[in-house]
Amino acid sequence: MNEDIQFILDGAKESMDNAIKHLKKQFLNIRAGKASPAMLGSVMVEYYGSQTPLSQVANVNTPDGRTITVQPWEKGMLQEIERGIAYANLGFNPMNNGDTIIINVPPLTEERRQTLAKQAKAEAEDAKVSIRSARKDAMNDIKKLDDVSEDVKSNAEIDVQQITDNYVKKVDELFDNKEKEIMTV
Repeated sequence: MNEDIQFILDGAKESMDNAIKHLKKQFLNIRAGKASPAMLGSVMVEYYGSQTPLSQVANVNTPDGRTITVQPWEKGMLQEIERGIAYANLGFNPMNNGDTIIINVPPLTEERRQTLAKQAKAEAEDAKVSIRSARKDAMNDIKKLDDVSEDVKSNAEIDVQQITDNYVKKVDELFDNKEKEIMTV
């Protein structure tokens, strides 16, 4: 196979891999009823004048399936962490006991489950858009090649389409699993 075409295919795969990685990361932020430190992954805290991820200023643990505890490394950070959790708008009500912040994760209502499933579907659609965009870029790059026969270009386009179909299928599988996880009571 032509080196240029291989380079184009590798670039498309890398872009599609990145779309899948991003989707998995987004799915971690969508809670499915059970407490997890990843639920606070998007929380940013004001730390000496700059926005810092919560995980860099505190230990985040889950002592059981309904509770998240946040133990700051500096006691003075308690208010900032509380503010960061509230600002992240995750629907949690943090309680400060002077040493740690305790978050009780409420069980999900049916309505909330449906909202989260819609959010997961939107994330999956975004991933598919990214994958299709990578396919479009690869197809355009193949068409621009001058030193390659039409047959080789055609075969490369078929390869790009097969790669795209596989990645779209992966997105669908990830979404189906996440949806089951969300809807399971």
